[in-house]
Amino acid sequence: MDEPVVAGVDGSASSLEAVGTAAREAALRGTGLRLVHAFGWPSIHPPAGVPPWTPASAGMRELVDGTLAKAEQRAREVAPRLDVTREVTVGEPLMVLEIESRTASLVVVGSRGLGAFGSLLLGSTAVHLAAHGHCPVLVVRGSPNPTAPVLLAVDGSPAGEKAVEFAFAEAAARDEGLLALHVWNTWSERAYEGPGDPLNVVVDIERLRAEEQQLLDETLSPWQSRYPQVAVERRLVRSRIRTALIDASHDAQLLVAGARGRGGFTGLLLGSVSQALLHHAHCPVAVVRSKT
Repeated sequence: MDEPVVAGVDGSASSLEAVGTAAREAALRGTGLRLVHAFGWPSIHPPAGVPPWTPASAGMRELVDGTLAKAEQRAREVAPRLDVTREVTVGEPLMVLEIESRTASLVVVGSRGLGAFGSLLLGSTAVHLAAHGHCPVLVVRGSPNPTAPVLLAVDGSPAGEKAVEFAFAEAAARDEGLLALHVWNTWSERAYEGPGDPLNVVVDIERLRAEEQQLLDETLSPWQSRYPQVAVERRLVRSRIRTALIDASHDAQLLVAGARGRGGFTGLLLGSVSQALLHHAHCPVAVVRSKT
């Protein structure tokens, strides 16, 4: 099937929630759902003469089949007519999902799980996947408000253009509004995220506010023309960027952000704001990385 939605499955309650979300996303896109279960290799080498561990050994095949059957049942509860396929792969889950992302329209994972997936938001796994995935990555977390708008973190950077496109497409598919939030402070001219508005920094606040409003308008206008059915609220807020976005996620059904914003360290594939959202947002977070 062409560009399915991929869900990482490990049998945990969190991954089942992710499967439900992935099924809804696949139904919205009119594409199939691919359920992927990956087995990580042991960290030590087996003794000589001992065959390598495989999913078929030691009764694991029955366990895996049961796990995937439960995941498929969950998917069909959400979207009964969905085309669902299963894949069992030996390899580190992170690398398996990164490879899967090359032919997927979206990769969906839970915020907590078993095994390697269990450290998803406790270590570098989610950060790595969001930074290196070849398609948008959706981390299912928090308690989304199903009647709330899609929340877009607008940074105005060229790298964030794909996130804007993704957010408009999601809002249109869900038949919901879009809240486009652009957060700025007196450090906006120097870095995407800073310590706030120190009193000893002398800037022309009104000029800076006008520039940030123009940036917001110029970012959204082309996409509003392409998606006239999407009701858009443009919101400009002077605050700390991470704090404002996390607070706004209380009243959103999905938060969409680019992998990197303006300023910061140019060599980073995932900015500090995106990392903070993955860890602390109150609703699912989609990180959309620019392919350029």
